Amino acid sequence: MMKSIVLTLLPLALTAKEFPEKFHAAPKPLSRDAKVSEWPRVFGPNDNCTSPEEPLLKKFPETGLKPVFELARGESYASPILAAGKLLHFHAVKSAETLDCHHPENGKRLWTFSYPIKYRDRYGFSSGPRSSPVVHKGKIYLIGVTAKLHCLDLDSGKVIWQRDLKTELSIPQYFFGYGPNPMIHGDLLILNTGGKEKESSGSSVIGVCLKTGKTVWTHEDTWGASYASPVMAKLHGKDVALVIAAGESKPTHGGLLLLDPKTGQLHCRFPWRADIYESVLASTPLALPNNKIFISDCYQKGGVLLQIDEKFQPKTIWTERYFGMHMMTPQLIDGHLYGFAGRNIPDTQFKGINLMTGKITWEDDMRWRENNRVTGLFRGSFLQCGKRTFALGEDGSFAELSLTPEKPEILQRTRFFYARETWTPPVIHRGLLYIVQNTLGFDESSRRLICYDMRAEQ
Repeated sequence: MMKSIVLTLLPLALTAKEFPEKFHAAPKPLSRDAKVSEWPRVFGPNDNCTSPEEPLLKKFPETGLKPVFELARGESYASPILAAGKLLHFHAVKSAETLDCHHPENGKRLWTFSYPIKYRDRYGFSSGPRSSPVVHKGKIYLIGVTAKLHCLDLDSGKVIWQRDLKTELSIPQYFFGYGPNPMIHGDLLILNTGGKEKESSGSSVIGVCLKTGKTVWTHEDTWGASYASPVMAKLHGKDVALVIAAGESKPTHGGLLLLDPKTGQLHCRFPWRADIYESVLASTPLALPNNKIFISDCYQKGGVLLQIDEKFQPKTIWTERYFGMHMMTPQLIDGHLYGFAGRNIPDTQFKGINLMTGKITWEDDMRWRENNRVTGLFRGSFLQCGKRTFALGEDGSFAELSLTPEKPEILQRTRFFYARETWTPPVIHRGLLYIVQNTLGFDESSRRLICYDMRAEQ
Protein backbone atom coordinates (compact mmCIF):
# COMPACT_ATOMS: atom_id res chain seq x y z
CA MET A 1 0.00 0.00 0.00
CA MET A 2 1.03 3.61 -0.45
CA LYS A 3 2.87 5.15 2.48
CA SER A 4 2.54 8.84 1.76
CA ILE A 5 -0.31 11.15 0.88
CA VAL A 6 -0.97 14.84 0.41
CA LEU A 7 -4.06 16.31 2.06
CA THR A 8 -4.58 20.01 2.57
CA LEU A 9 -7.49 22.37 2.78
CA LEU A 10 -5.63 24.95 0.69
CA PRO A 11 -2.79 23.14 -1.14
CA LEU A 12 0.41 25.13 -1.43
CA ALA A 13 1.01 23.82 -4.97
CA LEU A 14 -2.05 25.66 -6.28
CA THR A 15 -2.69 29.36 -5.98
CA ALA A 16 -6.06 31.08 -6.26
CA LYS A 17 -4.95 32.64 -9.54
CA GLU A 18 -4.04 29.26 -11.03
CA PHE A 19 -7.17 27.61 -9.75
CA PRO A 20 -9.98 30.18 -9.95
CA GLU A 21 -13.60 29.70 -8.93
CA LYS A 22 -15.83 32.01 -10.94
CA PHE A 23 -19.33 32.75 -9.69
CA HIS A 24 -21.82 34.20 -12.18
CA ALA A 25 -25.28 34.39 -10.57
CA ALA A 26 -27.45 32.48 -8.13
CA PRO A 27 -29.84 29.95 -9.67
CA LYS A 28 -33.61 30.23 -9.52
CA PRO A 29 -35.28 28.72 -6.44
CA LEU A 30 -36.05 25.03 -6.75
CA SER A 31 -39.75 24.29 -7.31
CA ARG A 32 -41.56 22.99 -4.25
CA ASP A 33 -42.91 20.05 -6.24
CA ALA A 34 -39.59 19.27 -7.92
CA LYS A 35 -38.42 15.68 -8.22
CA VAL A 36 -34.70 15.51 -7.51
CA SER A 37 -32.03 12.86 -7.28
CA GLU A 38 -28.39 12.58 -6.36
CA TRP A 39 -25.78 11.66 -8.97
CA PRO A 40 -23.48 9.44 -6.87
CA ARG A 41 -21.64 7.66 -9.71
CA VAL A 42 -20.61 8.22 -13.29
CA PHE A 43 -23.86 7.36 -15.12
CA GLY A 44 -26.22 8.56 -12.42
CA PRO A 45 -28.56 6.91 -9.93
CA ASN A 46 -29.71 4.23 -12.41
CA ASP A 47 -26.35 3.58 -14.14
CA ASN A 48 -27.83 4.48 -17.54
CA CYS A 49 -27.75 8.31 -17.76
CA THR A 50 -31.36 8.65 -16.59
CA SER A 51 -32.75 10.72 -13.73
CA PRO A 52 -36.24 11.42 -12.37
CA GLU A 53 -35.48 15.17 -12.19
CA GLU A 54 -38.39 17.42 -13.16
CA PRO A 55 -39.71 19.96 -13.87
CA LEU A 56 -36.88 21.55 -15.81
CA LEU A 57 -36.59 24.68 -17.92
CA LYS A 58 -39.01 24.38 -20.86
CA LYS A 59 -37.32 26.68 -23.34
CA PHE A 60 -33.63 27.44 -23.75
CA PRO A 61 -32.99 31.22 -23.73
CA GLU A 62 -31.80 32.68 -27.05
CA THR A 63 -28.62 33.82 -25.31
CA GLY A 64 -27.97 30.33 -23.94
CA LEU A 65 -28.44 28.69 -20.57
CA LYS A 66 -27.60 30.85 -17.58
CA PRO A 67 -24.28 29.88 -15.94
CA VAL A 68 -24.22 29.76 -12.15
CA PHE A 69 -20.48 29.20 -11.63
CA GLU A 70 -17.47 27.65 -13.31
CA LEU A 71 -14.34 25.95 -12.01
CA ALA A 72 -10.95 25.63 -13.65
CA ARG A 73 -10.31 22.07 -14.80
CA GLY A 74 -7.06 20.22 -15.11
CA GLU A 75 -6.57 17.19 -17.34
CA SER A 76 -9.45 14.74 -16.96
CA TYR A 77 -12.37 12.87 -18.50
CA ALA A 78 -13.96 12.17 -15.09
CA SER A 79 -17.55 13.10 -14.38
CA PRO A 80 -18.77 15.51 -11.70
CA ILE A 81 -20.36 13.61 -8.81
CA LEU A 82 -23.09 15.09 -6.60
CA ALA A 83 -24.22 13.56 -3.33
CA ALA A 84 -24.99 14.61 0.25
CA GLY A 85 -24.75 18.30 -0.59
CA LYS A 86 -21.28 17.98 -2.16
CA LEU A 87 -19.89 18.43 -5.68
CA LEU A 88 -16.80 16.31 -6.38
CA HIS A 89 -14.42 17.29 -9.19
CA PHE A 90 -11.61 14.82 -10.02
CA HIS A 91 -8.77 15.95 -12.31
CA ALA A 92 -4.98 16.13 -12.68
CA VAL A 93 -3.24 19.42 -11.90
CA LYS A 94 0.56 19.75 -12.18
CA SER A 95 1.18 15.98 -12.15
CA ALA A 96 -1.07 15.48 -9.14
CA GLU A 97 -4.45 13.78 -9.29
CA THR A 98 -6.71 16.10 -7.36
CA LEU A 99 -10.17 15.69 -5.89
CA ASP A 100 -11.86 18.99 -5.10
CA CYS A 101 -15.02 19.13 -3.03
CA HIS A 102 -17.27 22.13 -3.69
CA HIS A 103 -20.65 23.49 -2.68
CA PRO A 104 -22.94 22.38 -5.55
CA GLU A 105 -24.85 25.68 -5.91
CA ASN A 106 -22.15 28.35 -5.59
CA GLY A 107 -18.92 26.49 -6.35
CA LYS A 108 -17.25 27.34 -3.03
CA ARG A 109 -14.39 24.95 -2.38
CA LEU A 110 -14.79 22.97 0.84
CA TRP A 111 -11.66 20.81 0.77
CA THR A 112 -9.00 19.42 -1.56
CA PHE A 113 -7.20 16.07 -1.66
CA SER A 114 -4.29 15.28 -3.99
CA TYR A 115 -1.43 12.87 -4.60
CA PRO A 116 1.40 12.84 -7.17
CA ILE A 117 1.27 10.69 -10.30
CA LYS A 118 3.66 9.93 -13.15
CA TYR A 119 1.63 9.36 -16.30
CA ARG A 120 1.72 10.65 -19.85
CA ASP A 121 -0.81 9.43 -22.39
CA ARG A 122 1.03 7.73 -25.21
CA TYR A 123 -1.56 8.74 -27.82
CA GLY A 124 -1.61 12.41 -26.85
CA PHE A 125 -4.96 12.44 -25.06
CA SER A 126 -5.55 13.75 -21.54
CA SER A 127 -3.08 12.55 -18.90
CA GLY A 128 -5.66 12.88 -16.14
CA PRO A 129 -8.17 10.44 -14.65
CA ARG A 130 -10.72 8.53 -16.72
CA SER A 131 -12.58 7.04 -13.78
CA SER A 132 -15.01 9.06 -11.65
CA PRO A 133 -15.52 9.02 -7.87
CA VAL A 134 -18.24 6.86 -6.33
CA VAL A 135 -20.06 8.05 -3.18
CA HIS A 136 -21.65 5.61 -0.74
CA LYS A 137 -22.76 6.13 2.87
CA GLY A 138 -20.54 9.12 3.59
CA LYS A 139 -17.46 7.69 1.89
CA ILE A 140 -15.76 8.36 -1.46
CA TYR A 141 -14.11 5.62 -3.49
CA LEU A 142 -11.60 6.95 -5.96
CA ILE A 143 -9.26 5.32 -8.48
CA GLY A 144 -7.01 7.28 -10.82
CA VAL A 145 -5.24 6.82 -14.13
CA THR A 146 -2.34 4.93 -12.49
CA ALA A 147 -4.75 2.69 -10.48
CA LYS A 148 -4.10 4.29 -7.09
CA LEU A 149 -7.21 3.52 -5.05
CA HIS A 150 -8.42 5.60 -2.10
CA CYS A 151 -11.30 5.61 0.33
CA LEU A 152 -11.97 9.10 1.70
CA ASP A 153 -14.33 10.64 4.21
CA LEU A 154 -16.89 12.69 2.28
CA ASP A 155 -17.15 15.50 4.83
CA SER A 156 -13.43 16.10 5.37
CA GLY A 157 -11.51 14.44 2.52
CA LYS A 158 -9.39 12.53 5.02
CA VAL A 159 -7.94 9.20 3.91
CA ILE A 160 -9.55 6.11 5.46
CA TRP A 161 -7.55 3.55 3.48
CA GLN A 162 -5.49 3.42 0.29
CA ARG A 163 -3.92 0.94 -2.11
CA ASP A 164 -1.57 1.08 -5.09
CA LEU A 165 -3.21 -1.53 -7.31
CA LYS A 166 -0.85 -0.98 -10.23
CA THR A 167 2.08 -2.11 -8.10
CA GLU A 168 0.22 -4.81 -6.16
CA LEU A 169 -1.37 -6.49 -9.18
CA SER A 170 1.12 -5.59 -11.93
CA ILE A 171 -1.54 -3.69 -13.86
CA PRO A 172 -0.23 -2.56 -17.27
CA GLN A 173 -0.66 1.00 -18.51
CA TYR A 174 -2.88 -0.26 -21.34
CA PHE A 175 -3.68 2.13 -24.20
CA PHE A 176 -4.91 5.10 -22.14
CA GLY A 177 -4.03 4.31 -18.53
CA TYR A 178 -6.44 2.81 -16.03
CA GLY A 179 -10.03 3.68 -16.88
CA PRO A 180 -13.03 1.68 -15.59
CA ASN A 181 -15.16 3.07 -12.77
CA PRO A 182 -15.61 1.19 -9.48
CA MET A 183 -18.99 -0.37 -8.62
CA ILE A 184 -20.48 -0.94 -5.17
CA HIS A 185 -22.58 -3.94 -4.18
CA GLY A 186 -23.44 -4.58 -0.54
CA ASP A 187 -20.24 -4.16 1.47
CA LEU A 188 -17.93 -4.64 -1.53
CA LEU A 189 -16.23 -2.41 -4.06
CA ILE A 190 -15.94 -4.25 -7.39
CA LEU A 191 -13.16 -3.26 -9.80
CA ASN A 192 -12.13 -4.47 -13.25
CA THR A 193 -8.39 -4.42 -12.55
CA GLY A 194 -6.92 -6.58 -15.30
CA GLY A 195 -3.62 -7.29 -13.53
CA LYS A 196 -0.77 -9.43 -14.94
CA GLU A 197 -2.03 -9.14 -18.50
CA LYS A 198 1.24 -10.48 -19.95
CA GLU A 199 0.92 -13.74 -18.00
CA SER A 200 -1.50 -16.60 -18.58
CA SER A 201 -4.06 -15.06 -16.25
CA GLY A 202 -4.35 -12.34 -13.66
CA SER A 203 -6.77 -10.67 -11.26
CA SER A 204 -9.17 -9.48 -13.94
CA VAL A 205 -11.87 -8.47 -11.42
CA ILE A 206 -11.64 -8.07 -7.65
CA GLY A 207 -14.08 -7.48 -4.81
CA VAL A 208 -12.71 -5.20 -2.07
CA CYS A 209 -14.10 -4.67 1.43
CA LEU A 210 -15.53 -1.15 1.66
CA LYS A 211 -14.51 -0.81 5.30
CA THR A 212 -10.92 -2.07 5.21
CA GLY A 213 -9.86 -2.00 1.55
CA LYS A 214 -8.77 -5.65 1.69
CA THR A 215 -9.46 -7.98 -1.23
CA VAL A 216 -12.32 -10.36 -0.45
CA TRP A 217 -12.43 -12.25 -3.76
CA THR A 218 -10.58 -12.38 -7.05
CA HIS A 219 -11.74 -13.52 -10.48
CA GLU A 220 -8.71 -14.77 -12.40
CA ASP A 221 -8.99 -14.32 -16.18
CA THR A 222 -6.86 -13.65 -19.24
CA TRP A 223 -9.19 -10.77 -20.16
CA GLY A 224 -7.84 -7.50 -18.77
CA ALA A 225 -9.37 -4.16 -17.87
CA SER A 226 -11.57 -2.28 -20.33
CA TYR A 227 -12.70 1.35 -20.36
CA ALA A 228 -16.33 0.44 -19.66
CA SER A 229 -17.87 0.61 -16.19
CA PRO A 230 -19.10 -2.52 -14.39
CA VAL A 231 -22.82 -2.36 -13.54
CA MET A 232 -25.32 -4.47 -11.64
CA ALA A 233 -28.26 -6.26 -13.23
CA LYS A 234 -31.18 -8.15 -11.72
CA LEU A 235 -31.33 -11.40 -13.72
CA HIS A 236 -33.93 -14.00 -12.80
CA GLY A 237 -34.31 -12.29 -9.44
CA LYS A 238 -30.61 -12.41 -8.61
CA ASP A 239 -27.98 -9.66 -8.55
CA VAL A 240 -25.35 -10.21 -11.24
CA ALA A 241 -22.28 -8.08 -11.97
CA LEU A 242 -21.86 -7.18 -15.64
CA VAL A 243 -18.19 -6.52 -16.42
CA ILE A 244 -16.78 -5.66 -19.82
CA ALA A 245 -13.19 -6.93 -19.82
CA ALA A 246 -10.57 -6.49 -22.55
CA GLY A 247 -7.02 -5.22 -22.11
CA GLU A 248 -4.14 -4.82 -24.55
CA SER A 249 -3.37 -8.10 -26.25
CA LYS A 250 -2.23 -9.84 -29.42
CA PRO A 251 -4.42 -11.49 -30.60
CA THR A 252 -7.16 -9.29 -29.16
CA HIS A 253 -9.56 -10.74 -26.66
CA GLY A 254 -12.34 -9.52 -24.40
CA GLY A 255 -16.07 -9.31 -23.93
CA LEU A 256 -18.72 -9.63 -21.23
CA LEU A 257 -18.24 -11.37 -17.88
CA LEU A 258 -21.23 -12.29 -15.70
CA LEU A 259 -20.12 -12.66 -12.08
CA ASP A 260 -21.69 -13.33 -8.71
CA PRO A 261 -20.95 -10.00 -6.93
CA LYS A 262 -20.73 -11.65 -3.51
CA THR A 263 -18.14 -14.29 -4.39
CA GLY A 264 -16.68 -13.42 -7.79
CA GLN A 265 -17.85 -16.78 -9.17
CA LEU A 266 -18.03 -16.72 -12.96
CA HIS A 267 -21.43 -17.42 -14.50
CA CYS A 268 -20.31 -17.01 -18.11
CA ARG A 269 -17.97 -15.29 -20.57
CA PHE A 270 -19.28 -13.88 -23.85
CA PRO A 271 -16.47 -12.89 -26.27
CA TRP A 272 -17.21 -9.64 -28.12
CA ARG A 273 -14.28 -7.60 -29.35
CA ALA A 274 -12.86 -6.53 -32.70
CA ASP A 275 -9.89 -8.38 -34.16
CA ILE A 276 -7.91 -5.13 -34.18
CA TYR A 277 -4.95 -4.55 -31.85
CA GLU A 278 -5.62 -0.86 -31.16
CA SER A 279 -9.23 -1.38 -30.15
CA VAL A 280 -10.89 -0.78 -26.80
CA LEU A 281 -14.20 -1.63 -25.21
CA ALA A 282 -15.58 1.53 -23.62
CA SER A 283 -19.38 1.32 -23.83
CA THR A 284 -20.95 0.21 -20.55
CA PRO A 285 -23.31 -2.81 -20.66
CA LEU A 286 -26.99 -1.89 -20.71
CA ALA A 287 -29.25 -4.07 -18.56
CA LEU A 288 -32.70 -4.33 -20.17
CA PRO A 289 -36.07 -5.76 -19.11
CA ASN A 290 -36.79 -9.50 -19.30
CA ASN A 291 -33.22 -10.62 -18.55
CA LYS A 292 -31.67 -9.01 -21.62
CA ILE A 293 -28.31 -7.25 -21.99
CA PHE A 294 -27.00 -5.04 -24.78
CA ILE A 295 -23.26 -4.64 -25.37
CA SER A 296 -21.34 -3.16 -28.29
CA ASP A 297 -18.00 -2.62 -29.99
CA CYS A 298 -17.53 0.30 -32.41
CA TYR A 299 -14.53 -1.07 -34.31
CA GLN A 300 -15.76 -4.17 -36.09
CA LYS A 301 -18.36 -6.21 -34.20
CA GLY A 302 -21.19 -3.71 -33.68
CA GLY A 303 -23.99 -4.32 -31.19
CA VAL A 304 -25.44 -7.54 -29.80
CA LEU A 305 -28.56 -8.20 -27.75
CA LEU A 306 -28.28 -11.16 -25.37
CA GLN A 307 -30.96 -13.19 -23.62
CA ILE A 308 -29.71 -14.60 -20.30
CA ASP A 309 -31.29 -17.91 -19.27
CA GLU A 310 -31.96 -19.21 -15.76
CA LYS A 311 -28.48 -20.74 -15.61
CA PHE A 312 -27.04 -17.30 -16.48
CA GLN A 313 -25.88 -18.41 -19.90
CA PRO A 314 -26.19 -15.99 -22.87
CA LYS A 315 -28.06 -16.57 -26.11
CA THR A 316 -27.71 -14.13 -29.00
CA ILE A 317 -31.04 -12.60 -30.06
CA TRP A 318 -29.58 -10.38 -32.78
CA THR A 319 -26.40 -8.67 -33.88
CA GLU A 320 -26.04 -5.47 -35.89
CA ARG A 321 -22.64 -4.50 -37.25
CA TYR A 322 -23.61 -0.84 -37.68
CA PHE A 323 -25.05 -0.26 -34.22
CA GLY A 324 -21.83 -0.24 -32.21
CA MET A 325 -21.17 2.50 -29.64
CA HIS A 326 -17.70 3.90 -29.02
CA MET A 327 -18.14 5.06 -25.42
CA MET A 328 -21.73 6.24 -24.94
CA THR A 329 -24.70 4.55 -23.27
CA PRO A 330 -27.71 4.13 -25.60
CA GLN A 331 -31.23 4.87 -24.36
CA LEU A 332 -34.24 2.54 -24.38
CA ILE A 333 -37.46 4.39 -25.18
CA ASP A 334 -40.72 2.60 -26.01
CA GLY A 335 -39.16 -0.60 -27.30
CA HIS A 336 -36.38 1.03 -29.32
CA LEU A 337 -32.72 1.71 -28.60
CA TYR A 338 -31.19 5.02 -29.66
CA GLY A 339 -27.49 5.78 -29.82
CA PHE A 340 -24.57 7.47 -31.54
CA ALA A 341 -22.96 4.62 -33.46
CA GLY A 342 -19.49 4.70 -35.00
CA ARG A 343 -15.82 4.93 -34.18
CA ASN A 344 -14.85 8.50 -35.18
CA ILE A 345 -16.58 11.75 -36.09
CA PRO A 346 -16.62 11.13 -39.88
CA ASP A 347 -18.35 7.75 -39.59
CA THR A 348 -20.65 8.44 -36.63
CA GLN A 349 -24.40 8.48 -37.13
CA PHE A 350 -27.34 8.84 -34.78
CA LYS A 351 -29.44 5.68 -35.09
CA GLY A 352 -32.58 4.01 -33.83
CA ILE A 353 -33.02 0.23 -33.68
CA ASN A 354 -36.01 -1.99 -32.92
CA LEU A 355 -35.14 -3.87 -29.73
CA MET A 356 -37.20 -6.91 -30.68
CA THR A 357 -36.01 -7.38 -34.26
CA GLY A 358 -32.59 -5.69 -34.33
CA LYS A 359 -33.61 -3.73 -37.42
CA ILE A 360 -32.24 -0.19 -37.75
CA THR A 361 -35.31 2.01 -38.27
CA TRP A 362 -33.52 5.26 -39.11
CA GLU A 363 -30.11 6.91 -39.18
CA ASP A 364 -29.31 10.60 -39.18
CA ASP A 365 -26.02 12.51 -39.39
CA MET A 366 -27.48 15.01 -36.89
CA ARG A 367 -25.33 17.84 -38.19
CA TRP A 368 -25.90 21.49 -39.04
CA ARG A 369 -24.03 24.58 -40.07
CA GLU A 370 -23.21 27.08 -37.35
CA ASN A 371 -20.89 30.12 -37.44
CA ASN A 372 -19.49 29.07 -40.82
CA ARG A 373 -18.58 25.56 -39.68
CA VAL A 374 -20.24 22.18 -39.87
CA THR A 375 -21.04 20.92 -36.41
CA GLY A 376 -23.37 18.43 -34.77
CA LEU A 377 -23.75 15.91 -31.97
CA PHE A 378 -21.24 13.41 -33.43
CA ARG A 379 -20.32 10.87 -30.67
CA GLY A 380 -22.67 12.50 -28.22
CA SER A 381 -24.02 11.37 -24.86
CA PHE A 382 -27.54 11.29 -23.42
CA LEU A 383 -29.29 12.65 -20.39
CA GLN A 384 -32.82 11.34 -19.87
CA CYS A 385 -34.92 13.35 -17.37
CA GLY A 386 -38.41 11.96 -16.90
CA LYS A 387 -39.85 11.89 -20.43
CA ARG A 388 -37.41 14.47 -21.80
CA THR A 389 -34.27 13.48 -23.69
CA PHE A 390 -31.21 15.70 -23.92
CA ALA A 391 -27.92 15.13 -25.73
CA LEU A 392 -24.50 16.69 -25.30
CA GLY A 393 -22.51 16.87 -28.53
CA GLU A 394 -18.79 16.12 -28.46
CA ASP A 395 -17.82 19.68 -29.42
CA GLY A 396 -20.01 21.43 -26.83
CA SER A 397 -23.50 21.66 -28.34
CA PHE A 398 -26.57 20.71 -26.31
CA ALA A 399 -29.97 19.71 -27.63
CA GLU A 400 -33.37 18.48 -26.54
CA LEU A 401 -34.57 15.65 -28.76
CA SER A 402 -37.78 13.91 -29.71
CA LEU A 403 -37.05 10.25 -30.47
CA THR A 404 -39.62 7.99 -32.12
CA PRO A 405 -39.37 4.87 -34.30
CA GLU A 406 -40.15 7.08 -37.31
CA LYS A 407 -37.52 9.82 -36.91
CA PRO A 408 -35.41 11.94 -34.57
CA GLU A 409 -36.13 15.62 -34.16
CA ILE A 410 -34.19 18.43 -32.51
CA LEU A 411 -36.74 20.37 -30.46
CA GLN A 412 -34.27 23.03 -29.36
CA ARG A 413 -30.54 23.45 -29.06
CA THR A 414 -27.90 25.72 -27.61
CA ARG A 415 -24.13 25.82 -27.31
CA PHE A 416 -21.91 25.88 -24.25
CA PHE A 417 -18.52 26.24 -26.02
CA TYR A 418 -16.56 24.97 -29.02
CA ALA A 419 -14.14 22.30 -27.83
CA ARG A 420 -13.15 18.77 -28.81
CA GLU A 421 -13.38 15.70 -26.55
CA THR A 422 -16.58 16.72 -24.80
CA TRP A 423 -17.03 13.05 -23.93
CA THR A 424 -17.98 13.33 -20.27
CA PRO A 425 -21.78 12.90 -20.01
CA PRO A 426 -23.91 15.77 -18.71
CA VAL A 427 -24.99 15.60 -15.06
CA ILE A 428 -28.22 16.89 -13.48
CA HIS A 429 -28.81 17.50 -9.76
CA ARG A 430 -31.52 19.57 -8.09
CA GLY A 431 -32.30 21.27 -11.40
CA LEU A 432 -28.70 22.31 -12.05
CA LEU A 433 -26.81 21.02 -15.08
CA TYR A 434 -23.08 20.29 -14.84
CA ILE A 435 -21.01 20.25 -18.03
CA VAL A 436 -17.26 19.74 -18.36
CA GLN A 437 -15.00 21.07 -21.10
CA ASN A 438 -12.05 18.69 -21.35
CA THR A 439 -9.84 20.56 -23.84
CA LEU A 440 -8.94 24.12 -24.80
CA GLY A 441 -11.68 25.55 -26.96
CA PHE A 442 -11.70 26.72 -30.58
CA ASP A 443 -13.11 29.92 -29.06
CA GLU A 444 -10.00 30.24 -26.82
CA SER A 445 -11.89 29.08 -23.75
CA SER A 446 -10.08 27.07 -21.07
CA ARG A 447 -10.77 23.63 -19.63
CA ARG A 448 -13.48 24.01 -17.01
CA LEU A 449 -16.48 22.62 -15.18
CA ILE A 450 -19.58 24.78 -15.64
CA CYS A 451 -22.84 24.72 -13.66
CA TYR A 452 -25.94 25.92 -15.56
CA ASP A 453 -29.39 26.77 -14.24
CA MET A 454 -31.95 24.33 -15.68
CA ARG A 455 -34.58 24.92 -13.00
CA ALA A 456 -38.14 25.51 -14.21
CA GLU A 457 -39.60 28.97 -14.18
CA GLN A 458 -41.76 29.58 -11.12
